[in-house]
Amino acid sequence: MMIEVIIIGYLISYVHADGVADVILSCSLVEEGAGLGGMGGGALFTRTPATLVLRDVAVGPDEPLETLTPFVPPSVPDPDLILFETKVSSPEIPNADMLLHADCNDQEVICEISRYSPQGLQGSSHPAYFMVSLTVEELEFSTTLVLENLPVEKHPSSLIQSKLGLPLSESGTLLTKVIFLVFSPVSSVSAPMRHDVVLNCGFKQQETPLAQEVGVEWRLQHRGKGQKVLEMKTKLDDTEGTVVHFDRKGSSINPAEVVTEGNVSMTLTGLKVVDEGTYICTVNIGHFHAQQVIRLHIKQPPDVSLSKEKFVLEKNSAQTLSCHSSKYYPLDAQMEWFSLSPTDAEPELFKNQGSLTSHRQHGDGTFSLTSHLSVPTSISAGTKIICRVSHPALETPIDVSVVVESPEPDSYWWVLGFLVITVLFFYQVMK
Repeated sequence: MMIEVIIIGYLISYVHADGVADVILSCSLVEEGAGLGGMGGGALFTRTPATLVLRDVAVGPDEPLETLTPFVPPSVPDPDLILFETKVSSPEIPNADMLLHADCNDQEVICEISRYSPQGLQGSSHPAYFMVSLTVEELEFSTTLVLENLPVEKHPSSLIQSKLGLPLSESGTLLTKVIFLVFSPVSSVSAPMRHDVVLNCGFKQQETPLAQEVGVEWRLQHRGKGQKVLEMKTKLDDTEGTVVHFDRKGSSINPAEVVTEGNVSMTLTGLKVVDEGTYICTVNIGHFHAQQVIRLHIKQPPDVSLSKEKFVLEKNSAQTLSCHSSKYYPLDAQMEWFSLSPTDAEPELFKNQGSLTSHRQHGDGTFSLTSHLSVPTSISAGTKIICRVSHPALETPIDVSVVVESPEPDSYWWVLGFLVITVLFFYQVMK
């Protein structure tokens, strides 16, 4: 049976005199049960209130104490309460102070806790483990913790948590410690084609190492398909035996930084459309593993041009002006036509926006689109015709324009006059 705790709220925290705080998260315990009628016809979930207390979160010297309130455990321990307590000072959670005022700033703190069974450590002789996933989308904060349940001194009045079956401390909490964590400072990254990108991921473990060998795997999930991008194994005390396998050309990881800094970030060079997707960073330490998920978005801005560099007005015939938007990604492109006369302060949208071709996809995955505008014969000389293209890869739309020019003077009479003069000249010569 899988048990999960989903954080649905957030409480204020308390700063101690030594510059650390208790962050208190309001939770609900979610247990996965049998399906309808016990036949597996759809999972049912029960929710029970729970609380997660993160102790010893480092805070800055300028943190105002009056905005923070202390965590007060229940005066009478209650075996039905689910109250996790853990110290996060060693190993320290990077940027954990972001959690202090997230709720006050309308930033949703999402946390999921589930029972965790390390490979090869099942059985009653081992402590209970929990995996905690903390995410604040607005802050680009994401961390996965592995908690180990700590033993408590047993006496006749000791209580057992009724749902999890674990002994409670004297204050009625489930005492745990962080033994391993994997984190990322970003949840999504955007980059243009042919550029390089770094997908940030790191790990920390308790002071007493869980193991001397670390394994790292990066996988790409896109449109229901998964593939391995990079895999590495190395020893934390000796990198000479490091083994790195690359399935994607142009992917790399720095083994030295893995050992010295716990930095397992991956670099991708020469980005293509096919590199877009969800990347899963998995770190293995001994019997334990944890993951982070980072979404990579490819955003390639369009090249925009007009079919004519010079537009001469023809009063008696309709003319077409085309605007070409090419080599962009993703598909979302918008094209609009505007006119700006010499007497107007702001461009005016053409009533007739012309016709659009279908999107054309190129071999590299990018798209092209063309808009054709039938220029009205009533347009006046000096008017600027503007094609405006909007696209997610652009901070501001691209404008390309051409100015309507007056028709050149009719050359018929000039040609006739020249012929008459030429004939008279030859007539005089012959005479």
